[in-house]
Amino acid sequence: MQIQEAVASRHSIRAFLPTPVDGDTIRRVLSAAARAPSGGNLQPWHIDVVAGDALAALRATLREKLSRGDEPEATEYDIYPPSLRAPWRDRRFQVGEAMYARLGIPREDKAARRRWFSRNFDFFGAPLALFCSVDRSMGPPQWSDLGMYLQTVMLLLRGEGLDSCAQECWAIYPQTVGAAIELPAGRMLFCGMAIGHRDPDHAVNGLVSDRAPEAEWLSFKGI
Repeated sequence: MQIQEAVASRHSIRAFLPTPVDGDTIRRVLSAAARAPSGGNLQPWHIDVVAGDALAALRATLREKLSRGDEPEATEYDIYPPSLRAPWRDRRFQVGEAMYARLGIPREDKAARRRWFSRNFDFFGAPLALFCSVDRSMGPPQWSDLGMYLQTVMLLLRGEGLDSCAQECWAIYPQTVGAAIELPAGRMLFCGMAIGHRDPDHAVNGLVSDRAPEAEWLSFKGI
């Protein structure tokens, strides 16, 4: 696959087939992605891959928590700024509404929206998941390195015919995930990622989010 095709075809997949992901393939992808840029070559990412019985156990734990109505755990960072302003607030609202429209869930059906959101914690049915964490001594520049590594992973997955969904929602369960993957106290959970083969027949996978026009964010000088 050409890199341009991988970029264009990558988007967040929220319904996966149960088809297993080959272990050698995911090892090859995660290893190759380590060529991602890293300031000072710190390579601050740490990746835990979860599948099989371990993934089933984590799913069961989350189902139990959600069925009891447990409150989320204290997050260790703000997933979004506390006072998100336009245009960023509007973009977040619009993509959410576009997703629920594809699912046929109206805004007033809060229960159905909560049920759909809970699918995040089933990894949308994906057969493989990963978690990315970082040493607590690292700062914002190193967190940007995590994003570059994860984006490289997602593009390489497309090259293998696989799909993904990066999930910062796992930041609301840092203790539960930490226990499941035996996360050392010195590392902070950043995000999770669902990995597998997209379900081509599920309506939600037809959602491709809009991008702002270049005039809003692109400037040239001297060219």
